[in-house]
Amino acid sequence: MTEATKPASTASSGADRPLDRFLDELEAPAPSPSGGMAAAVAAAMAASLVAMVGRGSPDWADGAGVAAQARALRTRLLALGEADAKAYEAVLAAMRQKADLPRERRDYALGKALVTAAELPLAIAEAAADTAELAAQAAAAGKESMRPDASVAAALAEAAAASAALLVEVNLATVPGDERSRAAVTLMEAARAARARAAEAR
Repeated sequence: MTEATKPASTASSGADRPLDRFLDELEAPAPSPSGGMAAAVAAAMAASLVAMVGRGSPDWADGAGVAAQARALRTRLLALGEADAKAYEAVLAAMRQKADLPRERRDYALGKALVTAAELPLAIAEAAADTAELAAQAAAAGKESMRPDASVAAALAEAAAASAALLVEVNLATVPGDERSRAAVTLMEAARAARARAAEAR
């Protein structure tokens, strides 16, 4: 934390904290929130940091607008994370279907579930790349003492985009050359470029 004026946390310690409860869910055996949700939460944390910098930079003309965009991305990312967890459960359910069902029916259900499970991390990667871009702007134009926070946001968003892109690739492993896989790579590279700009700006 770079702002001495930021209030100290009043959250209780241990399992009473929502973050601890989320991490407990994350480490639980499947079905539970897993990689997609973790990527979405990481990007949402990045968006929150960007919003903090935007709101805390009164001399930055675009600060308030960037903060509003970041807040909207945070909301979208959390919704995508929840949807991804449900899509993952659907994949597991399709894989557990009874063996006495016709193979074509089982394969269709699994394929459909995997496509949905690929589209959601792709959306997470897109939102993460957008967050990384906002973070790069914040690192260049935000309040000087808060620019390191913007750089952290860019790094978190890059990692989230890369993680989500990996999930897209895994879920589309049976569909080589799918355009969604290529789009995920493009988003990952965009996030990486934004993180590099953020690092140079500060």
